[in-house]
Amino acid sequence: MSSLSTAMADSVIMLRRNLKHTLRNPLVLFNAVLFPIVIMLMFVKVLGGAFSVGEEYIDYVTPGLLVMAVSYGLGSTAAAVNDDMRKGVINRFKAMDVSRGAVLTGQVVVTTVRCLVACTAIVGVAFAMGFDPEASALDWLGVLGLVVLLTFATSWLTIALGLAAKTAESAGLATVPLIMLPFLSSAFVPADTMGAGARQFAEYQPFTPIIETLRGLLAGDPSSGDAIAAVAWCVGLTLLGYVWAVSTFKKRA
Repeated sequence: MSSLSTAMADSVIMLRRNLKHTLRNPLVLFNAVLFPIVIMLMFVKVLGGAFSVGEEYIDYVTPGLLVMAVSYGLGSTAAAVNDDMRKGVINRFKAMDVSRGAVLTGQVVVTTVRCLVACTAIVGVAFAMGFDPEASALDWLGVLGLVVLLTFATSWLTIALGLAAKTAESAGLATVPLIMLPFLSSAFVPADTMGAGARQFAEYQPFTPIIETLRGLLAGDPSSGDAIAAVAWCVGLTLLGYVWAVSTFKKRA
């Protein structure tokens, strides 16, 4: 068997293991899938009437909630990676001659699957609340591609944070900035309505062009400028996370 096929087989095994751990942990499922829906209901039904965004609030807020659904699923990934490292599970995998890359890739894939489930739930609830996108089939494909790219990027960054942390608790806390970024973006209100300082931060942080690209795609009118910035941020975060994760993994595993 070639080294590539061996690594792929090991990755499938790691994916199956991580999926079982996710399904056995109700808290992980709540944080990743149900809590973003709770946030959605709170903003749309409780706070949405107070915001003037020039369109139905459910149409405006859904793209930001997709990004939030991605960010809320990251804490459990960081904690799981750190837990495996501290308890010597990864060292046991090494003794079993499991591909090192498979250990990390398995976490990336299961995080992506979990986030896609959460995003699907968000879209389903949005439609039930009156969401009315004008996206074509090609636009929806763009939405899917960008969500997967964002999840891939943040997964590698999260794994790097989990490997670098000293404890599972600190690993989970390290992802808090990623969870908070959607609140400090154009997810819930336009950036130009914010006060000085907050407005500039919202305009130049990575999640805002991603949210605006998703918003444009769902409205059937994507902006090439936002799309280029969104993809550039995702690629940059992926490279940063991947290099950091692999470097830390080689030092500690």
